[in-house]
Amino acid sequence: MAQQISESELVLMKIIWKNGGAALYSLIMEELEKDKNEWKSNTVLTLLSRLVEKKFLKVKKIGRRNEYVATVTEVEYQTMQTHSFLNKVYSGNVKNLVSTLLRQDILSADELKEIETFWRKENE
Repeated sequence: MAQQISESELVLMKIIWKNGGAALYSLIMEELEKDKNEWKSNTVLTLLSRLVEKKFLKVKKIGRRNEYVATVTEVEYQTMQTHSFLNKVYSGNVKNLVSTLLRQDILSADELKEIETFWRKENE
C-alpha cells in the first residue's frame, strides 16, 4: 500500500489511532473541536471517505451510525512513510540519513548512544 495520506487525512487518522483504532464520527468531531479545528461536517466526511477509498479505513455500521476503523496501525503507517522517505530522499541509504541527522544536530550524541544500546538489546 504505497498510497499517501494528506496532512488533513493524517489529523483524522491520529484521532482514530489515539482512540484504539476505531472511532465514531461524533467522537472525531469532538476531538477536532477540542483541538480548535473548525472543519465543517462535509469536509470531515469527504476526508473520511477518501481514507476509506485509499483503504486506510473501513466503515462499520453500528445501527445508523458509522464507526471508522483503521486498517493500518500508526506504527505500520510510520514504517511505510519512513521507507518511502528514505528511498525518495536518500536512495535507501540509511547511513546518509543518520549522518545528516548528526551533522544538523537533529540527533544528539546521547540519542545516538541510546539507539546503539537499543539496537544491541534487540539483536541479543
